[in-house]
Amino acid sequence: MATQVKRALISVSDKAGIEDFARALVEKGFEILSSGGTFRHLQQAGLAPVKVADVTEFPEILGGRVKTLHPRIHGALLARYELDAHRQELAQHGIQPIQVVVVNLYPFAKTIANPDVTVADAIENIDIGGPTMVRATAKNFKHLSILTDPADYGRFLDEVDGETGLPSLALRLALAQKAFQHTFAYDMKIADYLDGLQADGDAPVPVSENELPPTFRLCAQREEVLRYGENPHQRAAFYRVAGAELADYLVQHQGKHMSYNNLVDMEAAWRCVCDFARPTAVVVKHTNPCGVACHESLEEAFRRARQVDAVSAFGGVMAFNREVDEATAAAVNEQFAELVIAPAFSEAALKKFKRKKNLRVLQITLPDGKLPHGLEIKRLDHGLLVQDKDNRRVPFSEWRLVSKRQPSDAERAALEMAWTIVPHVKSNAIVYADANGAVGIGAGQMSRVDSSKIGISKAAEAELAIKGCAMASDAFFPFRDSVDAAAAAGITAIVEPGGSIRDEEVIAAADEHGIALFFTGTRHFKH
Repeated sequence: MATQVKRALISVSDKAGIEDFARALVEKGFEILSSGGTFRHLQQAGLAPVKVADVTEFPEILGGRVKTLHPRIHGALLARYELDAHRQELAQHGIQPIQVVVVNLYPFAKTIANPDVTVADAIENIDIGGPTMVRATAKNFKHLSILTDPADYGRFLDEVDGETGLPSLALRLALAQKAFQHTFAYDMKIADYLDGLQADGDAPVPVSENELPPTFRLCAQREEVLRYGENPHQRAAFYRVAGAELADYLVQHQGKHMSYNNLVDMEAAWRCVCDFARPTAVVVKHTNPCGVACHESLEEAFRRARQVDAVSAFGGVMAFNREVDEATAAAVNEQFAELVIAPAFSEAALKKFKRKKNLRVLQITLPDGKLPHGLEIKRLDHGLLVQDKDNRRVPFSEWRLVSKRQPSDAERAALEMAWTIVPHVKSNAIVYADANGAVGIGAGQMSRVDSSKIGISKAAEAELAIKGCAMASDAFFPFRDSVDAAAAAGITAIVEPGGSIRDEEVIAAADEHGIALFFTGTRHFKH
C-alpha cells in the first residue's frame, strides 16, 4: 500500500515516550492525526498534529465520548486495500488511508483500584472508541500496524518501510496478537467489575456480599517456558496473571532457573511460613512441611525445623519469615537445598550462598496480612474448580473443650503451634508439636491412623521428645484408634475439628487417657 502521504493516528492514555515516537514518525514522513488529550499533549511538545475532528468534519461530542467513531476513520482502518472496489469507495467518500494506529486505553484497572472510586467514575473510564480502533486495526494487520505498548515503539521505527509506512508482516502480526490480548484483558477487567454490581433502585451499587464470580475469567501471559513439568515428558510454563506485578513480588538473587516443582514447593513453603508471627523456619518437600520451628534466633529455628525430618529435608525448600543472616545461611549450606526463600537477606548471607552456585535464592515480599489471599484454581478435564484459599484460622479462645481435663499453659502453646502447621500438610494430616515447633508430621496417607503412626515414628527418628506434646488433626477422627496411638506415645493434648458420628467415642478415649481434647469446628483438608 504505497501512498504519497503516510498517516499515523495517535490516541493514548499512557503517554510514555509518545512525543519522541511521534517526532520520529514525522521525520519518516508521517502526518499525525490525534484527538482529545493526546492532541493537546503533542501540540505542547511542539508537534503539529491534525485534529481528528478536522478529518471527520464532525466535532467531538458528548463530553468527548464520541471522537473517532466515524466512517472516515474506520473506513481507513478496515479497508482491504488490495481490492479495487474498496479503494474506489474510499476515494468516493474522501477517505485517506491510515498506516499506523497508536492506541492504549483509559486506565480502568487503575481507576477501580482506588478504594474511594465511585461507580460513576468507573463507568466513565470504560473506553469505547479506543478498543474499537484497536480491534479494527488489529483485524486489518495485513495492511496496517497497531501499537498498544510503548515498549514496541523502537522496534517499529527500526523496521518501518519509508515508502509504504509498514514494517514486516511478522511484526504486524505480532502487534495484532498483542492488541487483541490488550483488549481482552481490558474487557475482562470491566466485566469482572460489572459482575460486582447490583441494582439498587435507579443506581448500580457494589454487591453487599462477597460472592464467587458468576463467570470466572483469567488472563495470564507466558512469562517463562520451563524445562518440563512435574515429569520430563510434560510441557510446562509459568504464566503471570494480568495485574500481578511479579517483579515487585519476587527477586531471584542467584541459582538455576526455577522448575515447575520448585515453583509449586515455593508456594507451599511461603504460605506456611507466612502463617507465623514469631521468627520461623519451614522446610518443605513435595509441598509438605517436613519441619517447622520458631525461635528468636533464626539459625536455631532452622536447625530445629531441619531436625524434624533431616532425611526428607535433603534437597528441600527452606523458607523464612525474617531476614536471613550469615549464621542461618551457613546452616542452610550444610546440606543440599534446592531453594531458599525469605523477605530479605543480609549481604553476608548472600555471600555465603554464592558458594552454592546452583542454590536458588529468592526474596519475596511479605503479604500485608498474615497469609496471601485470593482464589485457588484446579483444572479438571472439562472444567475448573475455584475456591477461596484456606485462610480461616480459629483462635484458641473459640475452641471448644470437650474433655474433662484442662490443658496446661505449655500444652495450650503446643496445641496452637500444631493447629497452625496442620492446614499446610496434605490430608490426611497429623502434626505433633511442642510450643516451639513440630516434632513429627504424618502427611498424605489414605488412613488417618497411618498418618498418626508415621508422625510418631518421625519424632523417634529425629530423637525429639514427643511425650507431653500436642497433636493436631486436619479433620475429625473417624475412630478412636488415632487417639489411642497418640496416648501410647505420650501425647497429652489434642485439637481436631470434631463432627464425627463417633465424637463421643473419641472424647471417651481422650478422657480414659487423661488427654485434653479440643474441637475447633473448622476442617483443613488439603488435596
